[in-house]
Amino acid sequence: MRRRTAIWIGFAALGAVLLGAGVALIPPGRDSHRPVAGGSGSTGPASPGASGSPSPSASASASPSAAPSRTPTKGAQAPAVFAHPGVVVSRGELDYVRGRVAAGVQPWKSAYDSLRASSYASLSRTAAPRAVVECGSYSNPNNGCSEEREDALAAYADALVWYLSRDVRYADQAIRIMDAWSASLTQHANSNAPLQTGWSGASWARAAELVKHTYPGGWPNLGRFATMLRTVYLPLLINGSSANGNWELIMTDAAMGISVFLDDKASFNRTLATWRGRVPAYVYLKSDGPTPLSPPNHKKSGAALTSYWYGQTTLVDGLAQETCRDFGHTAMGLNAAFHAAETARVQGVDLWGEQRVRLAAAVEFHAPYELGAAAPSWLCGGTINRGTGGYWEAAYNALHTRLGMGLPKTGELLASRRPVGTDNHSSGWETLTFFDNRS
Repeated sequence: MRRRTAIWIGFAALGAVLLGAGVALIPPGRDSHRPVAGGSGSTGPASPGASGSPSPSASASASPSAAPSRTPTKGAQAPAVFAHPGVVVSRGELDYVRGRVAAGVQPWKSAYDSLRASSYASLSRTAAPRAVVECGSYSNPNNGCSEEREDALAAYADALVWYLSRDVRYADQAIRIMDAWSASLTQHANSNAPLQTGWSGASWARAAELVKHTYPGGWPNLGRFATMLRTVYLPLLINGSSANGNWELIMTDAAMGISVFLDDKASFNRTLATWRGRVPAYVYLKSDGPTPLSPPNHKKSGAALTSYWYGQTTLVDGLAQETCRDFGHTAMGLNAAFHAAETARVQGVDLWGEQRVRLAAAVEFHAPYELGAAAPSWLCGGTINRGTGGYWEAAYNALHTRLGMGLPKTGELLASRRPVGTDNHSSGWETLTFFDNRS
């Protein structure tokens, strides 16, 4: 990724789970960005020590008709009929949040108030579309890159406010922003184009899905917007990336959301396959063997694979491919994987169940270090770059709240940062949408 943002662990007795971190290489267009902070069957690592070897792992404890009910199934493919709205958040989740906000219950009320006060949800915002968005390495040049990402986030913010408040001005504002871009954009250019389409495409899909399936006021240019996602975004996203793992995971998040919005089963299934291959290659588990798994579509082995993991040779549960790069990129990559898992869950595909141990290890491995624990000498040479930002609410809700896995350090970390805002890239207001949400 381009701007900085910041996972696996060995299991501790009676279910404590530590999260792991990951490392990734930066190909032709190096990415960098930083985040903006705004139970039973669980698995996890032991608490990190200041020195010595890693602990061994051990098991740890006004809207249209409602969307069809889904029972997530492991190994499943695209459903016969997609559930709508069904990109990252479902109608049931949104209705739960709406009830909490209306009742003035915390932290939903403060999270909603923060969303309403955000510049992204301003009704006076004017979109800044371009025909060609050119994003080079580290977004240099930055010709429309920031504007596109931020307008896409604004459309999603407006769509959320619309659904939770039923104030039609926000749905209309989201439509104005999306119409401005669909009337202009024809191409993404330069080395960061794949990542840029991932960041922006993820937010566009969430916004468009909410407006299309919940706003009764109509959207005359809906078809034009769908064509933009189909022709300008999806072709860059669907084949993945050989760059750092956060790139391909962000692109997967966007491709999955766009596939649902377009009711495109073939693209949805391709994206599921990418997720199922990429997540195990991003977060290490001891069961993977003595070396990390290679990205399935961009094979690496030997010295090239070690370099891809930033030289980290001591491998523990929850360590991520970009851990020794920095926690910001790692956290953003993981969060994108979590978003895709949430979208799949709404559609009846249980990615969370398939990789629950790996994903829990990732967050629990990184959380203690993010909270201030010193890095041992075996981890990244004893030097880590923290910065997980306001991520991982979706993972905590899915793994801890829904599946009952113990994630004590992740819970402590998130509690210190709620309510979270947006990373200004492709995540936003996730305390609002995911906190204690069992729908």
